[in-house]
This record gives sequence, structure tokens and C-alpha cells, in this order.
Amino acid sequence: MDCKQKISAFIKAEAKRLGFCACGLAKAQPVSIEAQRMLRESLDKDYCADMDYLRNYFEIRTNPQLLVDGAQTVVSVALNYYPEKKLDDSQLQFAYYAYGKDYHDVMKEKLRHLLESVAKYLDEQTDDIRAELLGDASEFSGRAFCDTAPILEKYWAQQSGIGWIGKHTQVVIPFFGSYVFLGELVINLECSADEPLKERCGKCQRCLNACPTKALKENRMLDARKCLSYLTIENREDIPEEASEAMQSCVYGCDRCIKACPWNRFASPTREEGLMPNEAFMNMTPADWENLDVETYRKIFKGSAVKRAKFEGLQRNIKCVLDNLKRKKQ
Repeated sequence: MDCKQKISAFIKAEAKRLGFCACGLAKAQPVSIEAQRMLRESLDKDYCADMDYLRNYFEIRTNPQLLVDGAQTVVSVALNYYPEKKLDDSQLQFAYYAYGKDYHDVMKEKLRHLLESVAKYLDEQTDDIRAELLGDASEFSGRAFCDTAPILEKYWAQQSGIGWIGKHTQVVIPFFGSYVFLGELVINLECSADEPLKERCGKCQRCLNACPTKALKENRMLDARKCLSYLTIENREDIPEEASEAMQSCVYGCDRCIKACPWNRFASPTREEGLMPNEAFMNMTPADWENLDVETYRKIFKGSAVKRAKFEGLQRNIKCVLDNLKRKKQ
């Protein structure tokens, strides 16, 4: 192996050691014309609802070279969050990703360690190897990202060969599934890149058929204005009646499209301790949720992504679900 292949192999091995379930590398360059077109179309059709931050930084979002000076490589990683223990059918439901601690914190810590490991690896190389990896750069530079910066994470996951974007708009990891969080390093080292992965959805329509509000479009787009995840998390207004009824027993988010995906039969429980649910959350009854107060909310969801919905938003969602359950009993 040459030095570019060796550092790529090192990064993948280190990612595995840190607990990531997949890691791949792609050349940092502007995204494809088709990816730019799809992003522009999604924005023009207001599929982003009132998440106006998605309209910002179009040029940066479509070119990782603008995120890091001299960027040469995008490292894409995935972290499994599929829970071993799940809420039972008698309880109010939450999307699986919300069971544990805030994934941003868990991912960023691991990505920070990965970035530090790359820097240390480079320091241990000879001057000639460092010069070849750095190219025109005088020193190592890189940044870590996880759902908080203008970068097309799913696009880069596919370009780096770790998965493809399914018809449910989530990344599917071959023979693993799509219960994963994504993260990236953008670095100024010239590494050996992986081949992009071709999609393997074929003619399957299960996710499209499973979406209760028809938020998923045929062209791998999602209309957030109809999506239960958006409506129960980001949305600060009342939930439309039709969508409220479609929530059924799920208070926060929605997993129906990915639960319907045949590739998720390969999902295995996460070993990441930080993503495992706390006992108080798992033991909550419908009556407990109905009587939820701010103090209990703060205790149960300390350091959790659920706080994204705010206490008032969660109360709104709980009322919708309890109304659904009452109607079901009638």
C-alpha cells in the first residue's frame, strides 16, 4: 500500500475502534449537479417547511472545500443507534433515535477523538510522507461535523461508499440498515478514496406505502410539512388534525418508513452506552405522560435530543396521542 492507502486504512480501523459501524472516504469536491438540482428543487417547493436555516449557505452546503481551507477528503462515518430494549405497545412511543443521550454529543466526542488520531498519525510519519499527504498545505487542518453544519451528510455517505440514500431519504448501510447517525471529518489530507455505492432499493415501495401522511416523494425527496418527525419536533404550531390522528401512539418523531424497509431486518442492537435509554424513561406509563411536569421532563430528558421539541411541544404531542388512544377505545 502507498501512504494514501495506508492512512485511509488507518482512519477506517480507528473509526471501528471508536465504535462506528461504517467508515468511508471520498474526495472533497463540489457535489454533483444532480445533487445541487435536487437541493434547489426541495427548497423551491418549500419542502423544508419553516426550517429556514436549510436555505442558508447553499454554496458551502454543496462544496465541502469551503468548510476547510485546502480540503482534500471527506471522511463519512455511521453510528448504530438501534435499541435492544424497546417501549412496549402499551406505552406512548418515541422514535428509536431519541431513546438515549443527544446524539450530537455522542457523535462529536467520537469524531473529536478520530480527528485527534489522524493528527497524531500524521505527526508520526516521515517528512516525505507528510509532504505527500499534505500536498500544498503546510500543516494539518480538519473539522468534525454531525448534523450541525451546512454539509450534505447523506450525499457524502453515499459518495464514500458506506451506504446509499433510500427512498425513505435515509442512508441504508448494506446488510446493516438505516438506524444510524451520520458524521463527517473534512480534512486537508490526500487519502485514498472509496467508490460511491449504487442504490439497491430496486422496485421496492414499502417505505413510501408506510408513510401515513404521504410525506415521501417518488424522487427521494421528503416534504417536511407533512412529515410526522418535523411536525412533532421542529414545528411550533398546532399539529393539523389529519397528521395528529396519523401519529397514533407516537409522541416524538416517526420510524414507520424505516421500520418498513427490508434492509432493516439486518439491524442489530447498539453497543454504545450513551445511546441506551434510562430506566425512568422506559418505565413511563400513559398516565405518567399525561401528568408530566417540567421537573420530571428535565430529569428524564437531561442531555437528550427530545428537548428539541421543548416542554410545550411535548405536551402538545402527548395530548394528540392520548386523544388518539381515547378514540381507539370508543
